[in-house]
Amino acid sequence: MSTYVESIKSEYLKNVIDNAIEKNINEKEFIQALQEVLTTLEPVILQNEDTYKKYALLERLIEPERIISFRVPWLDDNGKVQVNKGYRVQFNGSIGPYKGGLRFNPTVNQSIMKFLAFEQIFKNALTGLPIGGGKGGSDFDPKDKSDMEIMRFCQSFMTELQRHIGQDVDVPAGDIGVGAREIGYLFGQFRKIRNAYEAGVLTGKGLSYGGSLARKEATGYGLMYFMKEMLKANNIDTNGKTAIISGSGNVAIYTCEKAKQMGIKVLAMSDSNGCIYNENGIDLDYIKEIKEVRRSRIKDYLNYNPIAKYFENSSEIPAIYNIKADIVLPCATQNDINLETAKLLVSNGTIAVGEGANMPCTNEAINYLIENKVLVAPGKAANAGGVATSALEMSQNSMRTSWSFEETDKKLENIMINIFNQCQNACREYNLGTNYLAGANIAAFKKVSEAMLAQGII
Repeated sequence: MSTYVESIKSEYLKNVIDNAIEKNINEKEFIQALQEVLTTLEPVILQNEDTYKKYALLERLIEPERIISFRVPWLDDNGKVQVNKGYRVQFNGSIGPYKGGLRFNPTVNQSIMKFLAFEQIFKNALTGLPIGGGKGGSDFDPKDKSDMEIMRFCQSFMTELQRHIGQDVDVPAGDIGVGAREIGYLFGQFRKIRNAYEAGVLTGKGLSYGGSLARKEATGYGLMYFMKEMLKANNIDTNGKTAIISGSGNVAIYTCEKAKQMGIKVLAMSDSNGCIYNENGIDLDYIKEIKEVRRSRIKDYLNYNPIAKYFENSSEIPAIYNIKADIVLPCATQNDINLETAKLLVSNGTIAVGEGANMPCTNEAINYLIENKVLVAPGKAANAGGVATSALEMSQNSMRTSWSFEETDKKLENIMINIFNQCQNACREYNLGTNYLAGANIAAFKKVSEAMLAQGII
């Protein structure tokens, strides 16, 4: 038995976790996600243990309905054939079509795809919208590739993926390495092969062909809407606070934008090489120029603002976390904050951590932060704004209409407020204090499990 679950009273839950670890022993990210979710569900499991055991509810919940893997051959600019691996994990469709992004990054493997898809089930359930959980991607690295190489790769990837998706079946979107350019190439190939204009099959599209206003801002904005509600519930005002944001991609950029609108001074942002620090606050226009236009490294910020400082990553703890701030917003990738980093944040006086990325804190780090009274906005709740606005994009496509930025943004804000309220209500119902991670898991699980039980053993 894993020492991780020794304190659990439910024998059924213990057995499910231990069997899952044994079956997926080589998939460390997926095991981490399973442990993080399942160990927080015990209060609910104990209330309905006989029913869940009778219908193998947990065993079905943690096993994907379908995993699709395929080869992706494409020609580089030198005429040489390259081959990558593609994935789509359709994890749980009990409350709607599978919904989740596509990630193009050399770290992509089956474990990461499964963990992301598993997390997506709960994230999507929290939005209150009818969407199930899925995720996909490839180990293709778009960095340093030409537009033509990226186009050829996307076309080859979609040639296979199109067999398995549809606006009422599975609706992918963007993620790390997949932005508006990639979505455009993917949608074009889908339309050509299917000979139909199914606008709702992909989200994150350009505004000229069915995209939604506020979509690119949605994950970052949503994170800060959730953060504001969480701080307000704990009698903390955002105005005058300081923050650091790990990452400098889409989520980080629009987290920074909304944070500044809320009166928060953002002191630092980063990429995989290091971080830039500006004690007077980051100039976001420079970051947008570097990352959205030039697609360059964040160190180039010094060319725009020589007063700023740059710190190279040189140890297990990314340089940005050495900078003291009230609020820490990890918006880069999974497991960015480990236990040692969490200890540093606590010693630096951090009052809140908001997960803009998917699972950016290890389980040990989150537990340490919560135990030391740091408020944690869990990713499956706090970064749900992106998928929520994707679902709003699907609605607009179905109705053949479009909403203004203000309309969409207001809907997003209301969804994020509702998500926080679900987390807080679960915390109150099960006496969890401010453990919003457990609150999010329980609130989402209750919805998904009810749908699964209602639909029979499938």
